[in-house]
Amino acid sequence: MNGMHGIIFSYEKKTGLRELIEHRVHGSIPFAGDYRVVDFILSNMVNAGITDVGVIMHGKCQSMLDHLGSGKNWDLSRKNGGLTLLPAFAYTERRGGPAQFRGRMEALGCVSDYLAHIRQEYVVLCDSDLVINLPLQDVLQTHVESGADMTAVCTSRPGDSGDTYFQLDDTGRVTDTAGNLPEPAGFRSLNIFVLRTELLLALVEDCAAHSEYSLRRDVLQKRGTTLHIHGYVWDGYAARINTIQKYYSRSMELLRPEMRAELFRPDRPIYGKENDAPSSYIDPSGQCVNSLIADGCDIQGSVKNSILFRGVRVEPGAQVEGCVLFKGTVVKRGAILRNIIADKYVTVKENGTLMGHEAYPLVIARGTEV
Repeated sequence: MNGMHGIIFSYEKKTGLRELIEHRVHGSIPFAGDYRVVDFILSNMVNAGITDVGVIMHGKCQSMLDHLGSGKNWDLSRKNGGLTLLPAFAYTERRGGPAQFRGRMEALGCVSDYLAHIRQEYVVLCDSDLVINLPLQDVLQTHVESGADMTAVCTSRPGDSGDTYFQLDDTGRVTDTAGNLPEPAGFRSLNIFVLRTELLLALVEDCAAHSEYSLRRDVLQKRGTTLHIHGYVWDGYAARINTIQKYYSRSMELLRPEMRAELFRPDRPIYGKENDAPSSYIDPSGQCVNSLIADGCDIQGSVKNSILFRGVRVEPGAQVEGCVLFKGTVVKRGAILRNIIADKYVTVKENGTLMGHEAYPLVIARGTEV
């Protein structure tokens, strides 16, 4: 089903991802061996027939810009529409404002000229830091059939107390919106919203006129009594990557076939950046057990229960177990790694030993030699 326009928010957040966001925003964090986190929501949009997507960015966005490029890998490189990259801070600076936006409504206000030229009747708003495989066409159909002003995708699975939570009545209508609860209660928001383009423009204009900038506080809560907001409950795979522990546990669970089958579905494929690396090589004297290995790896040591991105090299005698190694990582002879997350181009010296824990993995910053 067509008729939707995609808006993705890609911005810096105060989270516990530490070294993983020193050089990038949340959406461009590598995930699942051959993808970035933003690939999932972008693929959801493409699979729903969306041909026009705007990505609103601020912060360390160079990695995101390099990854998305023209949008060709998602069939979004088009003469009319397609992928549009929107550096919101450039718009605010031009108007004499701060170099970043405080909330989603302010970000939308910064690109109001872009919004005014949207061709589609409906808009879907999403964050870039959610790993999900959602049938967005079903969300739109439910939205239309419910007659709601806005549909909010949520889940009954609990999350953090700082998340947004909805209370739903028997018809699925949102009756209350809350955040920063002492204990999670209700349906947790996945920060995916569908609404008419004309309503979005009206809300953006009204919020700007009243110096309001928060989607949760100024729209969902303040205007929730006048707007008909409907909840679409999704209890399938949905992982928000906002701490090192969550990144590690969500990565490790993909080593289970049933979890991969839930996220990577043949009817809704996940698209990523083109890979022109050669096939990986596993030396007969080495071993690779229960691991996800991207192309271009050279494995001559032992790799168990791990995820290796493109171009990782594990030299003879090296042991890697329970690790996530980003692109270009080199583990030299005799080194031992347990429960490690290594960012891009890390080198582990010969006979070195690095040990983390499943509950607190050790993170090695990009380009480090240890």
